[in-house]
Amino acid sequence: MSLLNNIIIKTIPLLPKLMVKIIADKYVAGNKIKDAINKTKLLNNQDLHVTIDLLGEHVKDINEVESVTKTYLKLLEEINLSSLKSNISVKPTHIGLDINLDTFYKNALKLVESARDKNNFIRFDMENSSTTDSTIDVFKKIHKDYKNVGTVFQAYLKRTYSDIEKLSENQINFRLCKGIYNEDADIAYKSYDEINSNYLKIAEMAFKSGCYIGLATHDLHLTQNLYDLIEKHSVPKENFEFQILYGVPMKGWIQRHLKNKFKVRVYLPYGPQWYEYSIRRLRENPNIARYVAKSIFSKTGY
Repeated sequence: MSLLNNIIIKTIPLLPKLMVKIIADKYVAGNKIKDAINKTKLLNNQDLHVTIDLLGEHVKDINEVESVTKTYLKLLEEINLSSLKSNISVKPTHIGLDINLDTFYKNALKLVESARDKNNFIRFDMENSSTTDSTIDVFKKIHKDYKNVGTVFQAYLKRTYSDIEKLSENQINFRLCKGIYNEDADIAYKSYDEINSNYLKIAEMAFKSGCYIGLATHDLHLTQNLYDLIEKHSVPKENFEFQILYGVPMKGWIQRHLKNKFKVRVYLPYGPQWYEYSIRRLRENPNIARYVAKSIFSKTGY
């Protein structure tokens, strides 16, 4: 861990909450549904699609889990009423997985059914490796009857290629990211080159199999390699999209995506847990700390 990362991680929790909010505002839409809806409208006006995430995870109280599920149902209604180009991303432990698998499944099914009725889509985010099997199992169970559902796979996990290969014949919809959790070396690639190599290997499999893939990365070198693969396999634009985090600059790549008429989706977090989210993410992945430090002083936008 670099000295800069160490300094930031130790300093951020000591900063006044108002100062942390100045940082968080660059990456979080706001506290309420209306904030997320308003930001989504602005992004849609820039020809950007959105996936909205209510901040929070590892909820063990059943009443809170039910409240979170109702909030997501309300969010689906608001998206539908405003005819927004937005779907929803949900963390399994936010809607019951930490209570038991059945609670997660029941609430996940409620969201998928509501989204289907509104011609919308639900994606189950992937959390740390302890939740991987459960998330995939529930996704597979629901996907048998509902096609408006997807999940996320992480390129740094050594199991990921095999996991997707087993599902690829169903032409699933998945987001591929590198992964941010600090996993053991026996189950996860650790080097930049290994992770990128696996990412490209997985993406190429998706391109060949006809799966729909959300290419979630801010790595400019990796993005260029993905462009090369898309051209190599003449991948239809309808089979993929690029995905980015709200507030993270891409040095002209967003404009390049749009010029090529590639779909771009912004991952938009919101909610009252913005402070906990900001602090927790910095602690879980020190590399984010370095990025935040740089971006605070950056004037580059989308």
